[in-house]
Amino acid sequence: MDMLYTIGITLITLAVLVAVHEFGHFWVARRCGVKVLRFSIGFGKPLFRWTDALGTEYAVAAIPLGGYVKMLDEREGTVADEELSLAFNRKPVLSRIAVVVAGPLANFILAIVAYWALFLAGERGYAPVIGAVEAGSIAEMAGLEAGQEILAVDGRDTPTWQALSFQLLERIGDSGTISFSVRYPQSDVVYESQGQLQEWLAGEETPDLYAGLGLSLYTPPVVPRIDEVVPDSPAAKAGFLSGDLILATDDLPVALWEEWVDYVRARPGQMLQVRLERDGQTLELALEPEAVEDDDGQVIGRVGVAVAVPQMPDSQLREFRRGPLEALVAGVQRTGDMVGFTVKSMIKMVQGLISPKNLSGPITIAKVASTSAKSGLESYIGFLALLSVSLGVLNLLPIPVLDGGHLLYYSIELVVGRPVPERVQMVGYQIGLMLVISLMVFALYNDFSRLG
Repeated sequence: MDMLYTIGITLITLAVLVAVHEFGHFWVARRCGVKVLRFSIGFGKPLFRWTDALGTEYAVAAIPLGGYVKMLDEREGTVADEELSLAFNRKPVLSRIAVVVAGPLANFILAIVAYWALFLAGERGYAPVIGAVEAGSIAEMAGLEAGQEILAVDGRDTPTWQALSFQLLERIGDSGTISFSVRYPQSDVVYESQGQLQEWLAGEETPDLYAGLGLSLYTPPVVPRIDEVVPDSPAAKAGFLSGDLILATDDLPVALWEEWVDYVRARPGQMLQVRLERDGQTLELALEPEAVEDDDGQVIGRVGVAVAVPQMPDSQLREFRRGPLEALVAGVQRTGDMVGFTVKSMIKMVQGLISPKNLSGPITIAKVASTSAKSGLESYIGFLALLSVSLGVLNLLPIPVLDGGHLLYYSIELVVGRPVPERVQMVGYQIGLMLVISLMVFALYNDFSRLG
């Protein structure tokens, strides 16, 4: 069932992104007087099709990995004399540029609309308050201290964890100064400090932003109070109940949930004496963790309980409300930020400052789409906006066979006053096709590596 759900969400996501992208080409082509022969979602044999009054065929094809808009063009077949004025290749170069750019632009507009909807509905998040600072770290050298709230990084506001993470992501691979604006609790005084980066987290496959700075953000301590007991698990058989507070194991005091988890994991198959508190009474239970293998193939202990997760303090909750116009401005700004971040990330990947293993293919996209959809509509819309920006930027790369390649040829034609020779274009398309296929294969390899 989960597999069908993932496939369904992925197909819907791809269909929306492709339809919006191709509609951009389609809409501008018609307004430039170009005859559109086919608007297809997917490749290959059409599953169903229909034709409108202007002779455009609309199709949904069997291979849902893209789409295309086929326009009347003398380079692709014979064109009747009475329709020559409707051919794409006969249009002024500025009209052709407009048709090419319209696809990626439509993806950016979709992202703006998505972010506008999210901002209009309101934002909620927790303030990035420092929980601890590691000795000798970048954070300590910058003078950051536990309890301070990080208000801004490099002059950009970071009111929530998410905003802070995004700002730090932009600095991966960088060298130079990173600046922080912070304040202490119950204080309005803002302190400015700086740290030094040197190819920060460059090449890391899974960079840990906060650990890379040498700090952790505050979260309430998780006490070892049981929230759920799995039926027929070792804990259930030993008599554990929801609400039990673990006090000690084998006469060793337990203050935090993580301490108890580490103790149990290290003792598969060993009998443990657990002292706990239940309804104000203290009692002892004998517990034998079952031996299981973790993801790394190591044998660990497991007892089948879940912890009661504490709530963040209300004082750290940040809420933002915007009107329609303010939300639209914020949506445009967020889309622009995401475009800039995507371009910078691509450049850093070419420079080797960001690991190419971060390049993802359709399998990772499917997993993230499914996870975000399960997390709620807000999470899914945010992912859709991010993916739409990525698709728009990718298509603008100056690689023949992509929109950016066509844009490159037409821009040269606009400057020199004549088209790029057909032979040069064909060689470019062959090179571009090989490059795109290579990137797709590498992205799939990364996907399968993550599955492994």
